[in-house]
Amino acid sequence: MVTGAGSGIGRSVALELAAAGWTVALAGRRAEALEETAALAAPDADVVRVPTDVTDPDAVAALFTTVREHYGRVDLLFNNAGTFGPGGVPFEDLPHSAWTKVVDVNLTGAFLCAQAAFHQMKEQTPQGGRIINNGSISAHVPRPHSAPYTATKHALTGLTKSISLDGRPYSIACGQIDIGNAATEMTQAMQSGVLQANGELAAEPVMDAADVARTVRHMAELPLEANVQFATVLATNMPFIGRG
Repeated sequence: MVTGAGSGIGRSVALELAAAGWTVALAGRRAEALEETAALAAPDADVVRVPTDVTDPDAVAALFTTVREHYGRVDLLFNNAGTFGPGGVPFEDLPHSAWTKVVDVNLTGAFLCAQAAFHQMKEQTPQGGRIINNGSISAHVPRPHSAPYTATKHALTGLTKSISLDGRPYSIACGQIDIGNAATEMTQAMQSGVLQANGELAAEPVMDAADVARTVRHMAELPLEANVQFATVLATNMPFIGRG
């Protein structure tokens, strides 16, 4: 199962997994975007599209019911749905509604999907499965004016560690991929110039989202006795090491 599968990294990962022979459930808010992702998959790929708002507990429950009915089990959740929030808003001017929206999608949505996957993986036979959370290099260091996004990504690291520990008795592995500057709709501005810690605007290198997708596939295809706990994949020359 891939959340946020209608675009960007989610779409790239879904297509990579489908090409590798996985049966893939595409989840996302926009039905038309999920259809576009499905149309890009190989003709013989087994995909199901389930429009889902990950912030809605009932919608997440319906998603997992649909997948269980279609496939019988869940072996992998790529917990990818996320939003950056309002860019360029100073911390002191950040509206409460903007904070809440980012927390609802990035943290609560990830929790709801992970919890539903955990339930399914614990109950199915054979027992177990893998959850991969999409973190960010913002789980390590922030960008200017990114408090909601940075806070949720730091929190996601704690969620990953907790699931990893709580999943041990049930053969549920949990890891996190922290991604920097993959070329998606969300990062288009980086190629023209984004605010740096010193107050300057600078263009930043990006990498192909397919490179991220291959990394997720590697994590996904490990036996459950092995786990990539944390992986960082980033554009080689982006300002991360030494940021700030």
